[in-house]
Amino acid sequence: MKISVAGTGYVGLVAGVCFAEKGHHVTCVDVDEEKIARMESGISPIYEQDLEKLMQKNHAAGRLRYTIDYQSAYRDADVIFIGVGTPEQPDGSANLSYIAAVSRQIAQTIEKDCLVVVKSTVPVGTNDKVEQFIRDFLVHDVHVEVASNPEFLAQGTAVRDTLHAARIIIGTESEWARDRLQAVYRDFEPPVVSVSRRSAEMIKYASNDFLALKISYMNDIANLCELVGADVEDVARGMAYDRRIGDRFLNAGIGYGGSCFPKDTKALKYLAFQHGYRLRTVEAAVEVNARQKTILFKKACDRMITFQNLHVAVLGLTFKPGTDDLREAPSLDNIPLLLAAGADIVAFDPVGEENFRKRYPEGPGPEGKGSIRYAENTEEALKGAHICFVFTGWDEIRSLRPEQFHRAMHTPLVYDGRNLYNPQAMGEAGVEYYCIGR
Repeated sequence: MKISVAGTGYVGLVAGVCFAEKGHHVTCVDVDEEKIARMESGISPIYEQDLEKLMQKNHAAGRLRYTIDYQSAYRDADVIFIGVGTPEQPDGSANLSYIAAVSRQIAQTIEKDCLVVVKSTVPVGTNDKVEQFIRDFLVHDVHVEVASNPEFLAQGTAVRDTLHAARIIIGTESEWARDRLQAVYRDFEPPVVSVSRRSAEMIKYASNDFLALKISYMNDIANLCELVGADVEDVARGMAYDRRIGDRFLNAGIGYGGSCFPKDTKALKYLAFQHGYRLRTVEAAVEVNARQKTILFKKACDRMITFQNLHVAVLGLTFKPGTDDLREAPSLDNIPLLLAAGADIVAFDPVGEENFRKRYPEGPGPEGKGSIRYAENTEEALKGAHICFVFTGWDEIRSLRPEQFHRAMHTPLVYDGRNLYNPQAMGEAGVEYYCIGR
């Protein structure tokens, strides 16, 4: 089929590349001409395992191209996927302006019957509005319908999650739309679950928010474990044997981040509020996560008399390993606090440094408080440090041995937000070690 994809972020680009991998002819559309040029040359704008390799393979095979010319891309497409951002607004609602802009472009451009598929995460009922909006602005006499097809990829494993997903959710209101969307996924492995548009929209939020609830619950349990003398990792191991619970998302830490969980929990909370209902469980997850992100900084404040002029090593800047995404990363909550307290930060991240430099270039921090520079490796970050914070579980950080902290640091004092190390081994090596729930 001839497919066009609006947006080349995590959702749009990964979907487009995977559709091409399955034999469809795909055109990815974006407004950024420089970004398009880089993709045409085989360079991925995001760090994602196997993505760049598949981009190059399918571009060379003639199945994948990139353009800023939306008119040529949409004019005779069989299916158009919308994968643009729906960023969080100050009140927690989703900003649908990018969805609206693309919808109007589609309405004014398509010249044949077309299925428009919204992959972006949108509030329940949005696809109904998108369909009506497109029909209101149609220029040519064509048949157009809108379907919902939410994505369930995880950053760092997005390609695998798309090609080998647990399920594919399609939300349609007619057999014509359902059959056309099922044809897109004919050669994909996962089972296709066909539901109504509104049910598909809700499945996305309900799934993400359930996982966020699970993470926040374990973080709450971890905090209680510290107070009563239990080990949260032992607790999680015992829970995991229960098939009703499973072993996923039981790791305690300093909260969830990324592009989905923080935004989607707030969006569902806002949606419920609009309908006169309170999702108290989701509200609690949001509250627990906000508190959890800075829990180690608060512990350190209890231990330290000051951070002024202290060398603070920060290991990990992205919200999780396998991605260069900083959205809602704990580093963005803690580093401003450390700089404001006068810390001299030396940070290391194997992938996220470039993005973090855009927010915090090397040199003095805001208002001249503290400073930040970037290390090429963990050893450089730790050398002479008075305190170390671990925010991301990259392999380079996870593989550090207790004696490396003791040998490299001026004062071997470690605050581990990902529970990467053995507390007993750290203590035996002479490292003062603080973690979550142990």
